[in-house]
Amino acid sequence: MRFTATSKGLIGVDITSATVKLIELKAVGGRFQVQSYAVRPLREGAVVERRIRDMEAVVGALGRVVELARPSTRRAVVAVPASAAITRVLSVPADLDDDEIETRIELESDKHIPFPFSDVVFDFHHLGRDRVSAGHKDILLVACRYQDVMQLTEALESAGLKAHAVDVEGFAVQRAFASLCREGRGAGEGESLALVDIGAHLCAFHVIRDGLIVYSRDALIGGRQLTEAIRDRYGVSLEEAGLAKKRGGLPEDYAASVLTPFLEMLVEQVGRAFQLYASANRQYAVNHLVLAGGSCVLPGLAERLAQRCGVPVSLANPLEDMVVSPRVNAGALGRDAPAMLTACGLAMRGRR
Repeated sequence: MRFTATSKGLIGVDITSATVKLIELKAVGGRFQVQSYAVRPLREGAVVERRIRDMEAVVGALGRVVELARPSTRRAVVAVPASAAITRVLSVPADLDDDEIETRIELESDKHIPFPFSDVVFDFHHLGRDRVSAGHKDILLVACRYQDVMQLTEALESAGLKAHAVDVEGFAVQRAFASLCREGRGAGEGESLALVDIGAHLCAFHVIRDGLIVYSRDALIGGRQLTEAIRDRYGVSLEEAGLAKKRGGLPEDYAASVLTPFLEMLVEQVGRAFQLYASANRQYAVNHLVLAGGSCVLPGLAERLAQRCGVPVSLANPLEDMVVSPRVNAGALGRDAPAMLTACGLAMRGRR
């Protein structure tokens, strides 16, 4: 399934286990402009490990973000999780055109794709000449199951959107992270950047070098654990705990009895991932750590991580160099910015 680029605006839709996020970006004068955005919570269990389990709940949340954002386009980009995609770098004769490459992939699919080709959708991207084999070029093959793509496109279409493309989550993160690097967080020669993306249930640790994710590790800890700890400590509902965490106003003992133990667990998991990467890749040192996700703004987290890992730590803001439309609530968008990394990366596919 190959998709063409567009100079018009696109909507990035990020469907996680806790929320549905929508952002509409349009390239204007070499910069992106935020045309619209909205975030809505998802019912518990509707999405598990980035896969839809309750289509009705997801379509309902999608419909609400579309209604709130009122985007000027219906073309949307959504992502399958990296775990659902197969990626391979293939070397092919340099004189093959796209149709010939597609035919070759189909004929040799059993070498590269571990499930029946009839169940697969795929795309490929030209990487340039093969530096080892003369007369050859490298392509990046990406494949996933047809049902994974169709489930996402069905959700979009049921909410009144049109699927312009189905991306891979990791590629969207790389695309958005590249914009952060242009804002002064670039790694020098022999250096790398680490991204810690704190979701509701998972904390993803990525190392990015030369614009590509070269190392990833997930930890089973996320913002939902803090919400549950607040619920259990103060005898409130999960929804009330979530609102209290977001808006503040918790009892005086909250920091010592709930927040600090959670931060210690989170920092320990990130620090372990940092050490494992350092042990395996001593040649490429991480010189900066960037935090993303809804829980990355927790007070004291950045300082604790800087001390634990020994590198500067900052918050991700993929909107930093963007113009915001007057019809968008800039204050609310700014507060949500660290959690919009994947959604922004998906909407950035529209840039030529």
